[in-house]
Amino acid sequence: MSQMTIEFNARLESIPYYPAADAYGDGRELVLLASNETPFTPAPAVREAIVARIGSLNRYPDPEKSELRARIAARCGVDASMVTVGNGSCEILLAAAQALLEPGAEVVFAWPSFSVYPQLAALTGAREVRVSLDREQRHDLAAIAREVTAATRLVLVCNPNNPTGTALPVAAIDAFVAEVPRHVCVIVDEAYVEFSTLQDPDESIDLVRRHPNVVLLRTFSKVYGLCGLRCGYAIGPESFRVACEKVRQPFTVNALAQAAATVAIDLQEEVERRVEQTAVERLHVVEELRARGLPVADSEANFCWVGLGGRDDRLVCDELARQGVIVRAGSALGGPGHLRVTFGTRDENERFLDALDAALAAVPAADA
Repeated sequence: MSQMTIEFNARLESIPYYPAADAYGDGRELVLLASNETPFTPAPAVREAIVARIGSLNRYPDPEKSELRARIAARCGVDASMVTVGNGSCEILLAAAQALLEPGAEVVFAWPSFSVYPQLAALTGAREVRVSLDREQRHDLAAIAREVTAATRLVLVCNPNNPTGTALPVAAIDAFVAEVPRHVCVIVDEAYVEFSTLQDPDESIDLVRRHPNVVLLRTFSKVYGLCGLRCGYAIGPESFRVACEKVRQPFTVNALAQAAATVAIDLQEEVERRVEQTAVERLHVVEELRARGLPVADSEANFCWVGLGGRDDRLVCDELARQGVIVRAGSALGGPGHLRVTFGTRDENERFLDALDAALAAVPAADA
């Protein structure tokens, strides 16, 4: 009897894999600096909220995410109808693509930037337009604006940008959006906005009030330390939320994530404390890297983008991994010859710097 082979959608071959870190399943005690996680565990009040919800897990979570949306709305000074909550900000991005894109449409984004962006066009049959970063590894908004056409449905601005950590002031984004046609949805991806020194996180919310085609995208995974529960949110027009809800499965944000995020959003003093500690480590690590003669992009995030002076980033990553330090190779993120390094605790950062010295000695530059 002949075996039949499952026939998959032809589009599947064009969808790139998300380049996840390699540390999962490694039994060693590792320094995990690859995924831009915070070293701070969930706050006590958040843990208490999670424990309190465990006893009712036999019930489905609130499909409307009502309490969480109300808390986010109150915190941000917007109406709850403007708040979309998702299973991480990635789910909202994927839902936005399903709602906005189709064959013949275009999505425009800078590159290198967040690794999920290339999936959006591949999933929907739309055309992607990548725009190179400028010499300072920042978004070139003028170049992006030149690529917007009548076919453009979605523009993505990652601010601060992942993987480079660079950021633009809100005023620059405001001026850019003012020139973009109103039929184009502009998603400003602010997963790391709390870490930026260029703005107060509340400042960019005015973009939504001023421009009906702007959506801000944020997450509880980073500064709030809830990567393991997956919860993100967007602030934008109600029509955006309704469209996203139509293309997603029901009960998409689990009950524990909703409970945790509902408490976490109000712990702004804790957020400020974490940001201050991260800023101290950012300054320390960047100074140490530059003292070693390595170019580092100006970071406004909880990670940095490091040039390796002509060395193979994959070989350097392998050497670091052998020493128990896990970072991200730039080759997987659109920037060969670089590393993306998350800032950890002082002890973790010192282990990274020591391991890096050994790795740089072991891997010669291409022109050496």
